[in-house]
Amino acid sequence: MSNIGSFDERVRTFDWSIAERELEYTAGSGINIGWYCADRICAKGGAQKLALLWENAQGEEKRFTYDDVRVYSNAVGAFLRRLGVERGDRVCLFMDKVPELYIGAVGVLKIGAIAQPLFSAFGDESLHVRLENAGTSVIVTQRKHASKVRKILDRLPQLRHVVIVDHDGARALKEREVAFRMEAERVETLDLCPTTAESPSLLHYTSGTTGMPKGVQHVHYSLVSQYLTAKWVLDLTEKDIYWCTADPGWVTGTSYGIIAPWSLGVTQVVLDAGFSAEAWYRLIEKYRVTVWYSAPTAIRSLMKAGDELVKQFDLSSLRHLISVGEPLNAEAVVWSERVFGLAFHDSYWQTETGSIVISNYPGLPIKAGSMGKPFPGVTAGLLDVQTFEPITAPGVVGVIALRPDWPAMMRGYWQNEATYQAKFKNGWYMPGDRARLDREGYFWFVGRDDDVINTAGHLVSPFEVESALLEHPAVAESAVVSKPDPINMEVVKAFVALKPGFSPSDELELDIMNFIRKKLSPLAMPQAIEYVASLPKTRSGKIMRRLLHAKEWGEDLGDTSTIEND
Repeated sequence: MSNIGSFDERVRTFDWSIAERELEYTAGSGINIGWYCADRICAKGGAQKLALLWENAQGEEKRFTYDDVRVYSNAVGAFLRRLGVERGDRVCLFMDKVPELYIGAVGVLKIGAIAQPLFSAFGDESLHVRLENAGTSVIVTQRKHASKVRKILDRLPQLRHVVIVDHDGARALKEREVAFRMEAERVETLDLCPTTAESPSLLHYTSGTTGMPKGVQHVHYSLVSQYLTAKWVLDLTEKDIYWCTADPGWVTGTSYGIIAPWSLGVTQVVLDAGFSAEAWYRLIEKYRVTVWYSAPTAIRSLMKAGDELVKQFDLSSLRHLISVGEPLNAEAVVWSERVFGLAFHDSYWQTETGSIVISNYPGLPIKAGSMGKPFPGVTAGLLDVQTFEPITAPGVVGVIALRPDWPAMMRGYWQNEATYQAKFKNGWYMPGDRARLDREGYFWFVGRDDDVINTAGHLVSPFEVESALLEHPAVAESAVVSKPDPINMEVVKAFVALKPGFSPSDELELDIMNFIRKKLSPLAMPQAIEYVASLPKTRSGKIMRRLLHAKEWGEDLGDTSTIEND
């Protein structure tokens, strides 16, 4: 039996107090995410339970119990306080997926500072923009990344300290640098900052099509959403070995890679290494992973590696698979069910929502390719793209809208109130995506609000064309954008990465076009196909279609700092 039980019953009887009671939180009292992720688990008898199983690309392993997380996060918090960090100060965590990143975030939250996780692959300029905008006081990093900070230090007078977690102390430190070894001391007690529900907790930066990156502000009360969605969507229990493949530089890596699993007392696995299908399967086999949360791009990469590779590993420990980050193609759902005996469940949310808002659920039928249904307690609907009035008819494309009343909803954009207010229409929050609803209440993703292709007055979903392209035997990855056309206004253009054994040719291009024409419609058929070695992706693996779109239309590329292969 899954944690959520009867979905319809949960919807009928839902109240967020369900999570509050389980977390023993009373409205108006103190709530500190850091304490919930370590100290509370220890107080309930879980001190010696494994919290983190960590491994890197070189095969080095480390194991941390919940008591380890407690005392080492205390050490981080105490050290930062000695540096003068106060409640509300921004502390940037700029590291690879090392234990100090995960445990350090807990320590930052314990002292009431705001954790600002950033991808370690950021270059110095991308780093500068975010540190300057946030007014960051302290950055915690590694020796390998310190040079990026040094390049911009003279432009960041507010950055008081650069903490290097793997400095041996034998060599001289540079300006404003200080060495810190997390595992060198265990601090048993730490005065917890008396944070409350609306106290700031995390500051995540998200990139838009144009303009500067936006700092999304979250609060400690977000724990209530993250805890319950992890329990009901990810189906996490205390017995699970859980693997979230996301980097904490991405919101999934904090909401469901730190806060949710540790507040539930779950053992989680972290792999600090690049993608390799073989390495991923080996990790699942080695640690007997039971619940796996990953991204569609990674799933498609696993598909590309082939079914035979799967058979070389014992993956029988897996019991629940979930996807996040971009729409999950129907073919990926069918493939996972065939090779793993389990279907990936799509989940929809974004940095601004802080937690899952629409999903497929254990025990609820999956419609391959659909987003699923709103989480109990989340009111979701579709609005007309012109009037922003609710759409009730099934099959009509509209803008996804959410009533802003769930605990993990962002509280604003850092120093950008106007952009924040622009996200709301008629009392609804607008995530910026379009979808359609079917008669059973399932949402079906169509595309970003600015990605939908209007060709000859007909709306074409890039996602639907991409899904169809992936069913062609030669296509490994695809991205679809609009291309200017003097007659139809817009036509479909496809960027295609081929599978091994296939080479670009006019014959193949014609075959792919006709494949789509037959499968979808003449209007959906790509009028142009461009073969690429790889598609531009963010560090979290999401295809950056807006870059392809901007190039086709001769527009400003906007912020490209999160691109994986920049």
